[in-house]
Amino acid sequence: MTSSSVDMDCERCQCQQEDNRTAILYTLLSQNLNHSRGSCSPAHQRCLCHQRRTVCLRTPHVTCQAASDVLVKTVSFMKNLPSFHLLPRGDQLLLLDSCWVPLFLLGLAQEMVTFEVMETPAPSMLKKILLDGQSKRQEPERTQPTLAAVQRLQCCLNTFWSLDLSPKEYAYLKGAILFNPDVPGLRASLYIESLQREAQRALQEVLRPLHPEDQGRFARILLIASTLKSIPPALITDLFFRPIIGNADIVELIAEMLYEITSRQLAPTPRMAL
Repeated sequence: MTSSSVDMDCERCQCQQEDNRTAILYTLLSQNLNHSRGSCSPAHQRCLCHQRRTVCLRTPHVTCQAASDVLVKTVSFMKNLPSFHLLPRGDQLLLLDSCWVPLFLLGLAQEMVTFEVMETPAPSMLKKILLDGQSKRQEPERTQPTLAAVQRLQCCLNTFWSLDLSPKEYAYLKGAILFNPDVPGLRASLYIESLQREAQRALQEVLRPLHPEDQGRFARILLIASTLKSIPPALITDLFFRPIIGNADIVELIAEMLYEITSRQLAPTPRMAL
C-alpha cells in the first residue's frame, strides 16, 4: 500500500473526527514511541485505525509449512518426556490446552522462523452484494488477525532472539512452561509443581557455566517467558494454521498428534477413518 493511499484512508476513517487536541497528543506520543522502536512510517503514525486493520501472511505457503514443522517438533518434545506420560490423561490434556501456545512460540523463536504480513484484501462491493444472501446460510466469517496483535507477537519473538538462548536453555525452559501447576482442574498439581521446580533448577545449572557473569539472566528469562501467555491462541491459530486446517479445532488436532489417535497429518488432506 502506498503512502498516498494510507493518507486517503486516514481522511475517511474515524480518526479524523476526533478532537484536535486528542489527535495532536496521539501524534506526539506515536512519534516518541515509534522513534524508540524504529518502526512505522509517518503516514501510519497519523492514523489511529492503522493498528486495527486486519492482516494475513504475505507468503502463507512457506510460513504455514514452517509453523507446521515447529508444531510437530513441539508435540515431539512432549512425547519424549516420560514424566509427562506418567501424569493422568486428563492432566495431560489440561496442560496441553494451556501451554501449547507458549511452547509453540518458543519453537518459533528457537527455529528462527520469520514472517511478514500484509493487509487483508477487502472484498469488492459487487462481491459483498452477490454473497450477502449466501453468507446468512453459511458458517460465520473467520476472524482475521490485526496488525497490532501481530506486532505484539513479533515483539515477543524479537525479545527472545535478543537473549540468544542455547538449545539446553530452550529445552529446560519448555519444561518449566509445560509443567504449570497453576492450571485449574489438575489432579496431580503437587507432582507437576515438583516437575516445574526440577526444570527450573536444571535451567539454573545450565546458566551458571554459560553465563557466569550474568546473575540476573535466569529471572530475566522467566520474566520474558511469562509474556508468551499474553498471546491469545486464536491469533496463533488464525495466523498460522487456519489456512491449513480450516474450521477444525487446533487443540484436538494436537491431541491426535500427541496420542497418535489418527494418521491425519497437519496438512490439507482428507481425514482418514479411525
